[in-house]
Amino acid sequence: MSAFDGPPKPEPDMVALIRHAVAAGVTFLDTCDVYGPHTNELLLCKALQGGVRDKVELATKFGKSFVPFADVKVEIRGDPAYVRAACEGSLRRLGVDSVDLYYQHRVDKRVPIEVTVGELKKLVEEGKIKYIGLSEASASTIRRAHAVHLITAVQLEWSLWSRDVEEEIVPTCRELGIGIVAYSPLGGGFFCSGAKLIDSLSQQDIRKSLPRLQPENLEKNGQIFDRVNAMAIRKGCTPAQLALAWVHHQGTDVCPIPGTTKIENFNNNVGALSVKLAPEEMAELECYAAAADVWGDRYPLMANTWKDSETPPLSSWKDE
Repeated sequence: MSAFDGPPKPEPDMVALIRHAVAAGVTFLDTCDVYGPHTNELLLCKALQGGVRDKVELATKFGKSFVPFADVKVEIRGDPAYVRAACEGSLRRLGVDSVDLYYQHRVDKRVPIEVTVGELKKLVEEGKIKYIGLSEASASTIRRAHAVHLITAVQLEWSLWSRDVEEEIVPTCRELGIGIVAYSPLGGGFFCSGAKLIDSLSQQDIRKSLPRLQPENLEKNGQIFDRVNAMAIRKGCTPAQLALAWVHHQGTDVCPIPGTTKIENFNNNVGALSVKLAPEEMAELECYAAAADVWGDRYPLMANTWKDSETPPLSSWKDE
């Protein structure tokens, strides 16, 4: 709504969409201080007025800090001072006394995860946040964090064509009783329209840089969409509904968060709840998008993902 996927959308329309979603039964809203930056939290502040706040679980994130006039525009931070300042900033922008779920958006590889979670634990004790989450964290990072304080949710990319988290991260979350929040469950919109997606993206849309949507990969990946679309036709649903239903069928501990800026698309996403998949249909879908058939990584150079989220040992930390 506010950043990355093209230019910001009109605020009144987005407030109306958020309230439409809540009225339709959505109870979980996910934002972040870096969206904008800051403007999405301010948008949510307006949407939460009039009793909406009491109807939802509110989640935001910290960890990505924009650095003006620097070669690397985004710095990942998990030091205690930053954690606290980021939280207090989010509370002000959201206009709330506490947030229900506070994620570390990306893991700071310079700071032991125990130190970051230790500060989050203090924020829980102070009533500023209710639950702690991680995003794009490795299995070992999750375990170390969970030993300091209960981790309630881990946000990760999970969709038909992003399934490597099933090897270690998902089993670790389930062993520890941690909920799973699946972002980009529609493959950044790919499972809505396939290769045609790229034609609808503005020059400001970050998805234009994704390896899987580059010309050398898009034609081959388009064949995955064609197979999913053919099955959707047989099922009497849209390909997006089919792909989203696949994520819903992963278990009651999985909460997908498909983003949208249009009420029509939101209603279509809700329709995925009516799509039922038998085990053999789940297997068929997974066969269509086997890892060997997906061309390109999720992100350029796989920057800032769980694959490199290890942090130093706690014994190395010197509080400055």
